[in-house]
Amino acid sequence: MDRITRGLAAGAAGTTALNMVTYLDMVVRGRPASSTPEQSVEKLADVAGVALGEGEKAENRKAGLGPLLGFGTGLGAGLLYGLLAGRGRFPRPVGAVVLTGLAMAGSSAPMTVLGLTDPREWSASDWASDVVPHLAYGAVAALVYEALT
Repeated sequence: MDRITRGLAAGAAGTTALNMVTYLDMVVRGRPASSTPEQSVEKLADVAGVALGEGEKAENRKAGLGPLLGFGTGLGAGLLYGLLAGRGRFPRPVGAVVLTGLAMAGSSAPMTVLGLTDPREWSASDWASDVVPHLAYGAVAALVYEALT
């Protein structure tokens, strides 16, 4: 299996882990889902000059496209890791940290550039809600990448 395919598979597994940890956090703390993915879709559509439709159709499209952005970020981070790691040159803990950082940067940086969030203003709880699922992403993605090598 080539490193791009390994990276994509690792990114898919990591994304599943991230989503599971996020949903578990929502259950345990009784918190709502984040609205920033849908807000990102709306901003990106505005910048690109793409109409999402009107009313309920537009809301439904944002609700569908928001999670797809997350899948794209997870797959993209895995793919980039595959290109960086080659045949598994990173020890698993280092790979987990690299993958965690790639996924966090891939999700937070665009939302920061779009003006939807500012990590400098996040509370400790906000950081925990972001870091813990991304750590799960990094750990699982590194494990899967190594297993496929």
